[in-house]
Amino acid sequence: MKNSLLFDFTVDKSSNTVFIKREFEADQSAVWDAFTKQEILDQWWAPKPWTSKTRHMNFEPGGRRVYAMCGPEGQEFWSVQKYTSITPISNFEQISLFTDKDENVSSDSPGSEWSLDFTEADGITTVSIFIKHKTLDTLEQMIKMGFQGGMTMILNELDRLLTK
Repeated sequence: MKNSLLFDFTVDKSSNTVFIKREFEADQSAVWDAFTKQEILDQWWAPKPWTSKTRHMNFEPGGRRVYAMCGPEGQEFWSVQKYTSITPISNFEQISLFTDKDENVSSDSPGSEWSLDFTEADGITTVSIFIKHKTLDTLEQMIKMGFQGGMTMILNELDRLLTK
């Protein structure tokens, strides 16, 4: 087992982007499945003690995932991921939007564009996530909401799940 798997989180305010790079000691297809299959995503895509609950997922170009992050006191924060491009086991792109429970897009959040790349070398799979926000204000709002801490927690949870 590799003792120190890479985790990098970089914010570039000049381009309204976040770049995350995380290594997992697992084969690429297992990591890909964790990001693209509802039954696996719901096990890790929320910072504990929160959970993830998918209402609908159709992982194909033009498809979408509708899900909520559910808090320990019954809170629900809904989002939609609209899949725009998929290259099996190596890349997918999506637009991520905050919504209400009825899938009405929040006027406070113009959404963000995500590109996720998956590569494997020597039994270590690297996930590179590029997130582009439309404005600096939106990027700063996400940072203030604790995005870095939340992503760190969920990616650590995925690491625990993959090592089981």
